[in-house]
Amino acid sequence: MLSSVTDLVPAAGSHAGIAPARYVTGNQGTYAYETRFIDDEAKSAVIVDSKASQLNRIEEAIALAIQEGDSALSRMPSIRVHYEGHSEYTSFDYQLPHRFTDGHIRFGTHEGKPVTEDPIYVNARNATTANATALLELSPVSLVLGSWDSTRRAHQARYRSCATGEIIGVLADQTENGRKPAPRGAARKDDLAPSVQLSEKDMLTLLKTQEDEMSSKTVEGIRKKAKAAKSGKTSASVLGLGSIPPSLDALGLVSCSTIIRSHVLSFSALRQIRFGSDNEANVACRSLLAALALHGIALADEELNLRANCDLREASGSRVALDGRRGTQREILPLTREVTGPLLGEAIDAATSKAGIHWDGQVFEVTGNPIILGGIETDADED
Repeated sequence: MLSSVTDLVPAAGSHAGIAPARYVTGNQGTYAYETRFIDDEAKSAVIVDSKASQLNRIEEAIALAIQEGDSALSRMPSIRVHYEGHSEYTSFDYQLPHRFTDGHIRFGTHEGKPVTEDPIYVNARNATTANATALLELSPVSLVLGSWDSTRRAHQARYRSCATGEIIGVLADQTENGRKPAPRGAARKDDLAPSVQLSEKDMLTLLKTQEDEMSSKTVEGIRKKAKAAKSGKTSASVLGLGSIPPSLDALGLVSCSTIIRSHVLSFSALRQIRFGSDNEANVACRSLLAALALHGIALADEELNLRANCDLREASGSRVALDGRRGTQREILPLTREVTGPLLGEAIDAATSKAGIHWDGQVFEVTGNPIILGGIETDADED
């Protein structure tokens, strides 16, 4: 195993509260609290950023690095989905939630034929841990960050994530009350028109001018509210007009005594994958996947852009260690792009020469199914 652990603190100082990852239980927003073993004690902690979110940040960092011309990552194979006539709906496999088995890919076409009938995709989909070469040459992120062909009737390929990570915060208040954040105040000030009350006719007239820009759920809610107004007029706050009085309905911030970011790369998980060749070639391919994971982690750790009201900074350097047998451990230098970038480049060269791997930045182009695009709807009420 390789582990990287970094202590973080609120950017504004230890007095500052932070907004952990938010979840929903029923109709209520909440945070995910757990008991963790910290400094030889069981302590209450909150999930600041989950495993899935940390993997997403690695994917985002990879995408940005490729856009900026990262020489090693630009050699990585990938799948790109593009919806004709809509450049804003273009994504790569490392940006899609299910990676190489994502629905945007499976329901699309490649060179005019269904993707699921294309030999390149079929071979990758039929790959197994006994020989994952076809997937390594189509969507290596699916091997490193995990993927599962869950919709398939049989032969559901499942690759566990070799790289994992999370950010947790140890609660400053270790009593039961610490797991119940105080409500936080929220308000909106409008000096131009503090209160805007409109008749049903005027409300619907304004709504019509921007109806096409709103979700159907939002539009329907505004219409119902306008028609149900007993006074004949209703507040235009739903249209973003007027002030909103201060209230304590928002989910409050959390104070943490310690915030810890950790990553783990499992070499044991990598050793379960083979590439249908001799041992030297298998080792070269696994080393390639390991180098890709390390470079992704290094790039992701450069930015601590989590969410609003959760600005963090590193309190110290990362503690990176390699685990050996029988409890041995060796510390190594922190992961930085200056180290991991060249390492990935060397790993690509080694896998190319020793295993014949084809990594030349090839892109498997997919045209997205317009039926999916027609059903896309962004509902602001669910943000």
